[in-house]
Amino acid sequence: MTSDNHRENMETDLAPEYANIGFMRPPLVYLSAIVLGLLLHFRWPVPFMPDAVAMPVGVIIAIIAIALFVYAVRTFRTAGTPLPGNRPTTRIVRTGPYLWSRNPIYLSFSLLQCGIACWINSLWLLVTLIPAVTLMSFVVIPREERYLETRFPSDYLPYKASVRRWL
Repeated sequence: MTSDNHRENMETDLAPEYANIGFMRPPLVYLSAIVLGLLLHFRWPVPFMPDAVAMPVGVIIAIIAIALFVYAVRTFRTAGTPLPGNRPTTRIVRTGPYLWSRNPIYLSFSLLQCGIACWINSLWLLVTLIPAVTLMSFVVIPREERYLETRFPSDYLPYKASVRRWL
């Protein structure tokens, strides 16, 4: 075994097995925010932009979000690392949208919620996005970053220093 392979094995032995376990899974965070925003919207609608602009802008943002999500997922699959956070990460992905964002999937979730908010012209969907992004920024992503720093310190730390978290 070469010294690089030995060092990599030692690094991965120290890491927790998974990055994201428990009920604070990113899709659930965003889904909860969307459901709450929709419930509030249907109970007390609060538009925030002219109706003539709302739908076209919302559709464009939603399409961009979906395209970014598909691009990020394909990039992960091409790299051969699992997408779900409750499965062990096998490598740091630095291609595709991961060249300019460490979290393009979470960015796509946020953009999708913004797109839906514009599409149905609901201020509530924007308001409920704030706690979702806050939870992601201060709980979920830091936990994932600690996992990746421990599991891949020689790869992740330089990547983290060179690519922004969101944009």
